[in-house]
Amino acid sequence: MHGRHNGTRTALLLGLMSALIMGVGSVFGSTGVLLALLVAIGLNGFAYWRSDTLSLRAMRARPVSEFEAPELYRVVRELSTAARRPMPRVYLSPTDAPNAFATGRSPRHATVCCTRGILRLLDERELRGVIAHELSHIHNRDILLASVAGCLASAVMLLVHLAWLLPFGRTEEDGPGLVELLLLAVLGPLAATVIRLAVSRSREYGADAAGARLTGDPLALASALRKLDVGTSRLPLPGEPRLRTASHLMIANPFGCTGRRGLFATHPPMKERIARLERMGS
Repeated sequence: MHGRHNGTRTALLLGLMSALIMGVGSVFGSTGVLLALLVAIGLNGFAYWRSDTLSLRAMRARPVSEFEAPELYRVVRELSTAARRPMPRVYLSPTDAPNAFATGRSPRHATVCCTRGILRLLDERELRGVIAHELSHIHNRDILLASVAGCLASAVMLLVHLAWLLPFGRTEEDGPGLVELLLLAVLGPLAATVIRLAVSRSREYGADAAGARLTGDPLALASALRKLDVGTSRLPLPGEPRLRTASHLMIANPFGCTGRRGLFATHPPMKERIARLERMGS
């Protein structure tokens, strides 16, 4: 049921972003509408079939064999078997920043990616909690919605940058003026942020709970999150656009946002997530 609901939300998100692209294109006249239509069709196809590649490339991740990462492979296989679901592909990111995420369009076309930093930081019990969390995202089909959202957020930012490349001084009949370009520059990043906020916070609580039920050990995930909270603050990812559009997929906010910036974070407060898991384990 949850998976079907996410499928509907994905379709609505694709439709909303198509409408936004068409709206942006209309600012540039009839030619802009035609180009926007072509862009929307191409983007929808890419977002569904290939959105996972953007996140993996952003993290410079590569597939690893069982020989290279035996412990990680064993944990993923055991938990997939326990859940009676297909085993996802296993990728490794070379970054020392501790984190993990899942991506892909379906349980049969999914990937679990861990950074080198998280494998160094967590013990096996805690790693099982993290992998169970990511597998829960896959089984609930959260990853399709999240991957598509990341792809579309990247597209919004691209449209904004392209708008600024257009020459000024055009008439209203020929194309956009300075006011329109300023609106695009303001609304584009805002739309991208809203997309990520819309798909991230509630699903993290759900994946925490489902992952804890899968392992039967909610305190292990709570311990892992506590370490990740400290680890991501000490070793945050650089705030590059390619990484920001993939950040909502990760189990912990990779930029360590707190305070006022936390209002715009893509993840719920870590303290609340840990408290919920500790209540499950009590």
